[in-house]
Amino acid sequence: MKRIPLLAAMLLAMALPLAAQNAKMPQNVPLKHVDGDAVQSSVIQNGGRPVIVSFWATWCKPCNRELDAIKEVYDDWQEETGVKLVAISIDDTRSAARVRPWVNGKDWPYEVYLDQNKDLARAMGVVDVPHTFLLNGDGEIVWQHTTYQDGSEEELIERVRQLLK
Repeated sequence: MKRIPLLAAMLLAMALPLAAQNAKMPQNVPLKHVDGDAVQSSVIQNGGRPVIVSFWATWCKPCNRELDAIKEVYDDWQEETGVKLVAISIDDTRSAARVRPWVNGKDWPYEVYLDQNKDLARAMGVVDVPHTFLLNGDGEIVWQHTTYQDGSEEELIERVRQLLK
């Protein structure tokens, strides 16, 4: 009898992320550009082409490894697919001042925004970082994953390629 509730809980846990697939990217959530300008999440777009949205933090080692790994192949990805990566820091007000120098030091070629209150993270169901979303050209979430292991970026670019077929 104990197995039935456990099985039901497991099925529900697997179904929740699937329910978020093809949901639209929230449009009116306040963010800050890394340069300090206030913007709305509606700026996250790419002229009808795919967008990778990566939630990260300066203190998150896997996040930084993922964004560093993508940086190495990002120019090739853009040339091949036109994909754009948007990195959204969830660093809070105590650590937000470190984000801009961190990004500049890493020389990341991405658009970077701050979600200090985690409003967008909450709206998109982000619980932990790294959490990466792939949006199609219409701004719909078509794939997402959490955590990072070396080589995970290969699965990500394959998903982008599949979108373009």
